[in-house]
Amino acid sequence: MSKLPETSTDPYQWLEDVDGEQSMHWVQAQNLKTEDRFARSDSFQQIKADVLEMLDSDSNIPHVDKVGAYYYNFWMDAAHPRGLWRRTTLEEYRKPQPAWETLLDLDALNAAEGENWVWHGADYLRPDYQRCLLALSRGGADASVTREFDLATRTWVEDGFQLPESKGGLGWIDRDNVYVFTDFGEGTMTRSGYPRIVKQWQRGTPLSAARVVYEGRLDDMYIAAMHDDTPGHERDFVSRTLAFYNNELYLRGSDNQLRKIDAPNSAEKSVYKDWLLLELREDWALDEVFVAGSLLAIRFDRFMAGQRDFDVLFAPTDSTSLAGFFWTLNHLVLNVLDHVKNRLSVLTPGANGWQRSEFTGAPGMGTVYASAVDSDDSDAVWLVTTDYLTPTTLSLAEIGHPPEVLKTLPAFFDSSQHMIEQHFAVSRDGTRVPYFVVRGKDLPRNGTAPTLLYGYGGFEYSLTPHYSGEVGRAWLSKGGVYVVANIRGGGEYGPRWHQAALKQNRPRAYEDFAAVARDLIDRGITSPRYLGAEGGSNGGLLVGNMLTQYPELFGAIVSQVPLLDMQRYHLLLAGASWMGEYGNPDEPEEWAYIQTFSPYHLFDPAKAYPPVFFLTSTRDDRVHPAHARKLAAKMIDAGKDVTYYENIEGGHGGAADNAQAAHMSALVYSFLWEKLSVSRG
Repeated sequence: MSKLPETSTDPYQWLEDVDGEQSMHWVQAQNLKTEDRFARSDSFQQIKADVLEMLDSDSNIPHVDKVGAYYYNFWMDAAHPRGLWRRTTLEEYRKPQPAWETLLDLDALNAAEGENWVWHGADYLRPDYQRCLLALSRGGADASVTREFDLATRTWVEDGFQLPESKGGLGWIDRDNVYVFTDFGEGTMTRSGYPRIVKQWQRGTPLSAARVVYEGRLDDMYIAAMHDDTPGHERDFVSRTLAFYNNELYLRGSDNQLRKIDAPNSAEKSVYKDWLLLELREDWALDEVFVAGSLLAIRFDRFMAGQRDFDVLFAPTDSTSLAGFFWTLNHLVLNVLDHVKNRLSVLTPGANGWQRSEFTGAPGMGTVYASAVDSDDSDAVWLVTTDYLTPTTLSLAEIGHPPEVLKTLPAFFDSSQHMIEQHFAVSRDGTRVPYFVVRGKDLPRNGTAPTLLYGYGGFEYSLTPHYSGEVGRAWLSKGGVYVVANIRGGGEYGPRWHQAALKQNRPRAYEDFAAVARDLIDRGITSPRYLGAEGGSNGGLLVGNMLTQYPELFGAIVSQVPLLDMQRYHLLLAGASWMGEYGNPDEPEEWAYIQTFSPYHLFDPAKAYPPVFFLTSTRDDRVHPAHARKLAAKMIDAGKDVTYYENIEGGHGGAADNAQAAHMSALVYSFLWEKLSVSRG
């Protein structure tokens, strides 16, 4: 059993002071070095201009949400860097250049208020949809300010609901009541930095008069409540999230009594009209064993009465997992991954059980994202189809009828000479790990192709093919090979794939990624000198471990908004909410394995490492910027090849607007081309 190191011995802990004078002086000095090194070249300027042109292009698809009679969109371009919130009709939306009604101009709002607001979304009030609760973030942080907005007058509601900046939010109950879950003062937030208490707040009363609905524990993750406003099925729920994939759901009665939805905490629970759906993440033994990854259905009233006669709507196989599901007016649509490729099916409840059919008109190749247009009103479905080389297409489909193509992204690069392959690497324990390769058709197998390997491997999140003009122009068109690894920890094969890399098994994700790197080398696609690795957030931790544990496999590493100090991650911002994923470093028996994948502690100044680029954001209030700061500083002081850049705005996404995003992308690709190009020494 390893002894937990004393944190007082950390000479770089001062960099955890986010806005401190000493910390920011260090950040500004590193940013200046990086700008001087990369941002002055013609190639940087060209990449930045190319990326910004694509991000600001009027040809981008304006994705919409149908709310009442209108279709709402949030749009950013060169003239509106912080964006326009706007709406139109379906008739207009079908046109190549729809006419939009602007509801709120964030750039104008920022100028008027002297703020740096970033859009965080809108919550619309049924049934007339005349009021909204708008969430705005300063600089892109997770924390937001919420205000009430009048859609009829396009103005803020005087003396309307307003919530100060905090993680949490407001949710409509009716016109004069909302649920509020926020920072109510000392002791009202969880150790993860999220709301511990939810209250009901009545219009015209001070926030201090709001009535407690539910109070969670300090070591819970997140407490919230929501009103189901489905016509004819109105009801209220309280959600208690203990950790990722560990939650309790309660039905709230008119007397404020709570009845637990008595299903496993690990199951995702959703109630829609007459139905309760349970997505299992662990086997559940009742009269029969329902396997992890299954989707179960039962009438909600029957379940609450104690019945357990479930219909199994989906059960996983060795190659399939449930990527998602949604309701339309009369149907349930399942999105299934089969070896990381999507297919849709339609289930229809009836007197004789559930009828199944394939989704008419769904493409057979590439990634398919699907969602209901308006589940209260129709069986219409939005279909978004994409792959690495095919520009994204948005279609409107009525179930049972061919889809109508509404919008198509332009081809931002010439992909005619490229191809997509799927291969499988064999990891250390014999597991076959899928990965996608996007390469030139005539790629010589001499090991000299600059290759960028991307991965994530955490929180049951799946990496599926998608079109990126940025990758196409800045990497593929210049002769690079792009690779995406579907390693364990992700959700590509459902809960089992995720759970295979939890806590003490986390190194399996890193072994998978290293196996993909070796497979690329064995195939002659690249070699360590020309192979780069990139990842962000949990993926930043992934490539941090490539840097410290597998340095011989890579010629460059890009670690974005990363976790790196796994001894203190749970003490920094939202870190405590991830202990179900990584473990608790305060427990010596858990620190014993956590320290084996903590890059900050694995770094050895005597070892040789590939060049590394750390990127983060001062306004990231989810993953603390100190993770990147501290390892960068430690490596710089040891004389290693380190590049560092910290965007002052941006939140966990890294950038607050398109110009910032283009600037950071250009820095990354300039770094990668310098380190991985054939022409380098």
